[in-house]
This record gives sequence, structure tokens and C-alpha cells, in this order.
Amino acid sequence: MNYVPKLKKEYNERVKSALSEQFSYQNVMEVPKLTKIVVSKGVGEAVADKKLIDHAVDELTLITGQKAVPTLSKKDVAAFKLRKGMPIGAKVTLRGNRMYEFLDRLITAALPRVRDFQGINPKGFDGRGNYNMGIKEQIIFPEINIDQVKRVSGMDITFVTNAETDREAKALLTELGLPFKKN
Repeated sequence: MNYVPKLKKEYNERVKSALSEQFSYQNVMEVPKLTKIVVSKGVGEAVADKKLIDHAVDELTLITGQKAVPTLSKKDVAAFKLRKGMPIGAKVTLRGNRMYEFLDRLITAALPRVRDFQGINPKGFDGRGNYNMGIKEQIIFPEINIDQVKRVSGMDITFVTNAETDREAKALLTELGLPFKKN
């Protein structure tokens, strides 16, 4: 018996049919699905201290359960003392079971730990069915030991769906359990 994450099972059993009813799709393949989650972290201070990149990669690896890769600058910026090819951040792209596991941990463990949490901003959609959100502190994740944190920093999380519109993507993410703010 292969392991199937809780959210993936819920998507296949409940979310697909709920979205089919809501948007009256003709075919099951029209139902939007989450294709990947990208977790990225910019480390601007890495120009002066190269060890900050290693800490960012280690933290993202701990949080997501998948090895993070450093991101490199694409061009020279003299004002920031930045050269092309210098590491300036870290990112992880999650797909499949790891993606659903990360989303489950984000919804059930991390977001409730945010101080004065009222829900996530529903204005982070890009017009093509993808959603972006920012997290101000990495210490909301239970995998991070607060005593070993060198500097509190945030990260960006991008949910990439194959939905045609933002309305369909929001319905999908809401059904999966993301707590959007009520207007």
C-alpha cells in the first residue's frame, strides 16, 4: 500500500466533485488542480556574508523536507555591490506528495502560529490562476528551532495551479483549506 497524503486524498474524493458542481465542468480533466508550490527566500545581505545563503538553504530544506538550491543574480548592480552569478537567495519547488504534505503543514501547524492571524490576503492572485503570499517570520514553522535562528527573515510562497481564472483558483485553494480573509 502506497502512502497518499491526507490533502491529496481529500482533493481526489471531495474537492474535485465540489468544484465540478460549483463551476459545472463538462469533463473531470477540466477541474483545476495544484501543480506546484515554490518557496523562495531572498537574502540581500548575502553580498557581504556568504554564510547567510547556507543558513537560508538549510532552513528551507528543514521547512519543506526537500533540498533547497541557492538562486544566483542575473546581472551586475554596482549600487548594491552585486556581481552576476553571486548567490542572493534560496528556493525550493515542491510537486506531488511533498507539495501536499507541505500545504497540510502550512495550513494546520504554521499559519495558526502567526500572531493575530485573521486569514491570508485574497489579493495575491496574478490573473492567471496563481497565488502568491509572503510570510514575515520563518519561526512560525514547527521544524525551525528558535534558539538556532541566526536572523528572523521572511519568505514567499507561490501556489501554481492550472486554473483558467483567479476565481477558480481561489475556490480550489479555499476547498483545500487555505484560510482567506473574509471581506
